Amino acid sequence: MDETQLLRTCRKLFLRGHVLEVHIGIHDFEQGAPQRMRFDVDLYVPYAHSNPARDRIEDIVDYDFIRSIVRQRTVAGHINLQETLCDHIADDLLLHPHVQAVRVATAKLDVYPDCEAVGVEVFRLRNAQTAH
Repeated sequence: MDETQLLRTCRKLFLRGHVLEVHIGIHDFEQGAPQRMRFDVDLYVPYAHSNPARDRIEDIVDYDFIRSIVRQRTVAGHINLQETLCDHIADDLLLHPHVQAVRVATAKLDVYPDCEAVGVEVFRLRNAQTAH
């Protein structure tokens, strides 16, 4: 299932440009000091589980949930690889019973002086969560 198919049945929620200081990296210069990282997340929630007709927070997936998962993973201790962090965040987001799919992108913002960022992105569907 691709994004176009998901958008026919799901509402897309997103978090863009969420910047945190994270202890991450395998190189000597990355040890002991946090690095700025940007997180961009898309959640796909079926319309049946995202109905704001009553205009109440409990009728949708709250954006605080996304920020909370990212925060929990980034403060859990040093992480060697962005790929590991990105996969763990995606897996944790898919644990929510109303999330059908996720796209998670992480980016280190200060690694190279001649580029904006280096990063990784994953896209996962609920039923494919354990396939990696």
